[in-house]
Amino acid sequence: MSLAANALAYGYREREIGSDIALSLARGEVLALLGPNGSGKTTLLKTLLGLLPPKGGSLTLDGRPLSELSPPERARALGYVPQAHAGTFAFTVLSVVLMGRSAHAGLFAAPSARDRAIAHAMLERLGIERLAERPYTLISGGERQLALIARALAQEPAYVVLDEPTASLDFGNQGRVMSEIRRLAAEGLGALFTTHDPNQALRHADRVMMIRDGQALASGKAAELLTPERLRQLYGVPVETVTDGDGRVAFLPG
Repeated sequence: MSLAANALAYGYREREIGSDIALSLARGEVLALLGPNGSGKTTLLKTLLGLLPPKGGSLTLDGRPLSELSPPERARALGYVPQAHAGTFAFTVLSVVLMGRSAHAGLFAAPSARDRAIAHAMLERLGIERLAERPYTLISGGERQLALIARALAQEPAYVVLDEPTASLDFGNQGRVMSEIRRLAAEGLGALFTTHDPNQALRHADRVMMIRDGQALASGKAAELLTPERLRQLYGVPVETVTDGDGRVAFLPG
């Protein structure tokens, strides 16, 4: 069972962003889409989620064409964490997380006791239960990002797709979120995240796909694929490796 794309072309009505993408995300694994800014990662994610129609190729979810699934069916299967945004309306953080439950109860249905229990559990899981009654517009960017992750988890999806989930987080919360992604995989969910940091991909992903200018340059197991030479090709700069006392490798721009 997987979220899978084959010979996928994607983009907008007026232009194609990328093409010939082949990927699969199985339950219980973490896949990182690694590439520089402007490489088409966010547009690809929106296509995988069904928010944008493919411009070619096929896209399936657990063997079914994604286009055949209704929006509620997609919402129950696919959780989405966009890059953090400021928000417009002063909903409480709890209300934002409860929006994830609309995939099960309907957009205008009143939250049930179970919905509220799940929302509070997700806030506690991400360490932001104290923010439940705070206005979403008045918390920090990092806290908003954690609230968006809690909202996606409240959907109880089979797969979670995260667009640069640590971009606005401080050092401590970056570690918390990346550990949470690994925890989701351990619980049987498929997790896909985009990043421009090869060290995140190396430490937290099972597999990596390298993307530049809408094209997949390489894909494979993170530990085997990520090398200084491939990263130089991806980013266009020299890359060095450093190794700590425990033998763990990290990449640095040269």
